[in-house]
Amino acid sequence: MELVSRLLVPAVVAATLAFAAVTPAAAGAAGSRQERLPIVAAENFWGSVVAQLAGTHGSVRSIIDSPDTDPHDYEPRPSDARAFAGARLVVVNGAGYDAWAHKLLDADPGDGRRVIDVGKLAHAGDGGNPHLWYSPSIVEKVVARVTSDLRRLDPRHAAYYRQRRRTFERVSLARYHALIRSISDRFWGTPIGASESIFSPLARALGLRLLTPASFLDAISEGAEPTAHDKSTVDAQVERHDIEVFVFNRQNATPDVQTLVRAARSAGIPVASVTETMTPAGSTFQAWQSRQLAALERALTKAATP
Repeated sequence: MELVSRLLVPAVVAATLAFAAVTPAAAGAAGSRQERLPIVAAENFWGSVVAQLAGTHGSVRSIIDSPDTDPHDYEPRPSDARAFAGARLVVVNGAGYDAWAHKLLDADPGDGRRVIDVGKLAHAGDGGNPHLWYSPSIVEKVVARVTSDLRRLDPRHAAYYRQRRRTFERVSLARYHALIRSISDRFWGTPIGASESIFSPLARALGLRLLTPASFLDAISEGAEPTAHDKSTVDAQVERHDIEVFVFNRQNATPDVQTLVRAARSAGIPVASVTETMTPAGSTFQAWQSRQLAALERALTKAATP
């Protein structure tokens, strides 16, 4: 895969340069759109946040914008390279999650382009948990950094971007924050299980006690086979009712995960689900996350009801 990526990126960049050389009309058309800042996000969950902060002064394109696309294995297209090359602001997840995006950035460093690497912003190195959008505190850092970069790139509209941030935090994210507070207040310390590490940052933020071994969570997230010991541990947690709710990723329901979900339901343990990418297509970050939080709160409430 690494060899394919090394070969692909130069070819993609070459195609970009050829496109610019033979289509001057397209270049002129692009110039006429400079009133709106061209912005690219590697994934649509970050793209949704950026688009709401940029408002009418930004034109945001998300590369990964389909729930059916796996960001880990994505192979960039020539149009993606053109988008990165022409962007004034680029947001990537980092932390080893979207290495293909970094290859495109390295292939064409650009002049005056600002890049937000969420992993670096959160001080999360490669090998750590890359599911940073499931951490409310990291989302807050991204909101602040995006607003700051928009103001630097477009100082004429600095007041507009400040107002967009206030509206996003106080209005758009109101239900998201309210659900986080409600779950934390009502269910702090509740023991739960999960299928993979995608849920770990949110579990910590909510104060839930995630009992599933970290090695099992990482194995499922990385597409590896969990150890026999880890399998027996999570099976026993369900059988003994050590956990009160089980949370799984619907987009990565491996046979092991499906077996756990069936076992939890058979044991009367409420089950909730999350997804790795934003669903349904066309949703917003806050609507997606709030739906999942509300479903989790219902499962926790059911578990706590005698």
